[in-house]
Amino acid sequence: MINSVIHIDQVYIEGLASNNSAVIQSIYKKFVPKIVSYIKNNSGDEDQAKDVIQEILILLFNQAKANKLQLTCPFDAYFFLLCKRKWLNELKKTSNQGVTITDDFVSNYKPTEEMVAQTEVFEEKQELFDLMFKKLGDKCQEVLKLSFTLKSMEEVAEKLQVTYGYARKKKSLCAGQLTQWIQEHSRFQSLKIN
Repeated sequence: MINSVIHIDQVYIEGLASNNSAVIQSIYKKFVPKIVSYIKNNSGDEDQAKDVIQEILILLFNQAKANKLQLTCPFDAYFFLLCKRKWLNELKKTSNQGVTITDDFVSNYKPTEEMVAQTEVFEEKQELFDLMFKKLGDKCQEVLKLSFTLKSMEEVAEKLQVTYGYARKKKSLCAGQLTQWIQEHSRFQSLKIN
């Protein structure tokens, strides 16, 4: 990325990551009306707009929690473009009927485009991980979920009522299987480049 200076609007990302209600209310007050208006003017309704906004906020929350989101452009442009692309993808999925797009909001701001592309790749990686995670057996899912949330494998072993050695071995085997499935998936190669 050419311009890697963190934008002052990073406060919105940090607020989402920490679930700060004041920041979230500010996002809804300042940025959401424009998105709702855009979606309503482009073959959507208010409920659909709220769904798109909610999905994007969850995506941003997940990306921020993974420390993979350093804002290098204004939040307004970034958030709007993510929601716009999400909505256009939804329209493409259900494009049996004619779709009229009113595009008064165009972004030719390169850092915004780069940020959106990064977030879309993050979302694709998350979707691939989730898809492969669901293929794992219940025990593997349980061991991995606990190892993601608890501080140590000792705690995981205690929670599962197994030995520490068994918990470590099971986690290693499950993580190995998950990694293998992800790497063998057809979508992995295109994501690896990014």
